[in-house]
Amino acid sequence: MLFCQLLFVNPKFYLIWIVMVFISIWIHECAHALTAKHFGDDTAVRGHYLIPNPIKLMGIPAIISLLVIGITWGSVPVDYRKLRKGRMPPMLVALAGPLSNLVQYLFFCLAGILILKFAGGGVENDLFQMMSIGAVLNIVLFVLNLIPVPPLDGWIVSLCLFPGIARINQELRNGVILGIFVLVFFSFGYLFTYGQHAVVFTMRLFAYFFGI
Repeated sequence: MLFCQLLFVNPKFYLIWIVMVFISIWIHECAHALTAKHFGDDTAVRGHYLIPNPIKLMGIPAIISLLVIGITWGSVPVDYRKLRKGRMPPMLVALAGPLSNLVQYLFFCLAGILILKFAGGGVENDLFQMMSIGAVLNIVLFVLNLIPVPPLDGWIVSLCLFPGIARINQELRNGVILGIFVLVFFSFGYLFTYGQHAVVFTMRLFAYFFGI
């Protein structure tokens, strides 16, 4: 079943997913843009990429992909030539996005527990479901974006940590990248399953820590 069919089968989940995906990607890309500005490149900021405009942030093909299959992408321009010299600035710019997803994951988990405690309605509460979906989505985005293959953020991080990768034979490097992509493709469903387990564990941890 295509993701878009959920609009007729489970419209609440469909709409929540669309909203949470856009929010998560927007914050992710804003983190890249603001970190780049801190290290000398204000290209994205001057280009008004901090405004939550899905057409500018994602583009029409990515929006169609989100509405039809539930998967999308976003990007902000970063001119690495303008960043301060050294390995750290580009690596921190790349890491800013995934780390923003980790922060969102922790926020949604904590918010979910607080909603269960004070809002009532149990796990059927619409706000709780929104927080749960946001938490699962962001822990998956955190892991995915750290995978060391282009165009993911993990590729930039790996090049900064191990610059010798750029000198590896192109065919060999492409073969390894393709292998990783195939592995990720067949493991995609497991990522969400383990993501759900991680959310439950983290929520229970927060509940215990805060005495909720």
